[in-house]
Amino acid sequence: MLTPDIQQAAAHSVLCWLATVGPDGQPNVSPKEIWAVADEAHIVIAHIASPTSVRNVQAHPQVCVSFVDVSVQKGFKVLGEARLITPADTDYDRWSAPLITLAGPKFPIRAVLLVRATRVEPIVAPSYRLYRDSVTEASQVQAAMRRYGVRPGGDQPPDSGTAGVF
Repeated sequence: MLTPDIQQAAAHSVLCWLATVGPDGQPNVSPKEIWAVADEAHIVIAHIASPTSVRNVQAHPQVCVSFVDVSVQKGFKVLGEARLITPADTDYDRWSAPLITLAGPKFPIRAVLLVRATRVEPIVAPSYRLYRDSVTEASQVQAAMRRYGVRPGGDQPPDSGTAGVF
């Protein structure tokens, strides 16, 4: 279900957004910085400081994970069921491995939210649909660079650091 194209799009997305439902039925959307596509069926999300997401998943396992590559303005919405994997669980090492690599020592991972995908839908900026003849990924990247005031990494002056680089 999480095809190579979806995995590549995820790799180009800085954050994902986890949508959950609380015990009272209230929706909650939370950005997640440390996350990865683990295999063709699962997304793993680090529980670093996510008590609301964890509580909600324990009450209602149905979730939605969305991610968008802001430069091309395309991504995916992954619907599925989540469960909490703690360090006490026998499969914790398996699911936490890609997250530990991403987090390094900077972010302590308390547990893993394991999302089993049940449906995937594309997310596409309206420009692609409204202006089919003129909007391309390349034109979207150019528009995003103008909008955010950035340049491609190869065009940076040698001592400029990495700020503002795509």
